[in-house]
Amino acid sequence: MLDFFVAPFVDYIFLRRALMACLALALGCGPVGVLLVLRRMSLMGDALAHALLPGAAIGFLLGGLSLLAMGCGGFIVGFLVALVAGLISRKTILNEDASFAGFYLISLSLGVLIVSMQGSQVDLMHILFGTILAVDTTSLLIVTGITSFTLCVLALIYRPLIIECFDSGFLRVIGGRGTLYHSLFLILVALNLVATFQALGTLMALGMMMLPAVSSRLWARHVWSLFLLSSFFAVISGYLGLLLSYHEEWPSGPSIILVAGIIYGISLILAPFGILKQQQGAL
Repeated sequence: MLDFFVAPFVDYIFLRRALMACLALALGCGPVGVLLVLRRMSLMGDALAHALLPGAAIGFLLGGLSLLAMGCGGFIVGFLVALVAGLISRKTILNEDASFAGFYLISLSLGVLIVSMQGSQVDLMHILFGTILAVDTTSLLIVTGITSFTLCVLALIYRPLIIECFDSGFLRVIGGRGTLYHSLFLILVALNLVATFQALGTLMALGMMMLPAVSSRLWARHVWSLFLLSSFFAVISGYLGLLLSYHEEWPSGPSIILVAGIIYGISLILAPFGILKQQQGAL
């Protein structure tokens, strides 16, 4: 048992770094994912994740496979896309999700085009699917810094964020500066998506946020318990995903998301608010 569950992380430093990165990502992405679910922005988050690709591609061209260079480029472009999409939804008849969908398709194609023209297929695969086993000390510090910043900001604006999730009209009536908190939340989403670049790539970056979040939604109802459960499920997904990647020689990123998907499937059936309990309640 020890050889299977513990020895790989004791013997190999790259696995320890990958596990530490997963723990940091879980602490930041868990609460942010819950807020995305509560605000009904799950698909917008996916669109934003793909919208980061051109910035990450430009950062790759300038700095190579560096999380700092790709992260800065991805964050700038992603936040600009979020602001422009919101502006378009206010100035036209298009909803914000439609604007995000348009930018998502344009950004994804542009990012793939940039990397394909200037890099190799291996570079493209690294950006799209991540390389968490190649996390170095610098990348680990960036990820933990983003997580620490996320938790501090969430602690400061927790109450207005929760109010806006459930009754944004009330926040506007009392002059609660809902637009400011919405913008801050988008910054946190973009930052945490940037943090997942190296781990999961742009195609699966949202997986660490959404799957643990929707799984926790089936087990609990209080927001604080959703935060804790979402982070816990993300930690378990990262740990077991890395074990599967090591023992079965599977790609690390898809393995992590696959474990998160299995947890979601189990929750969907067995959780207190899952299918079986709802059917029993109906009977």
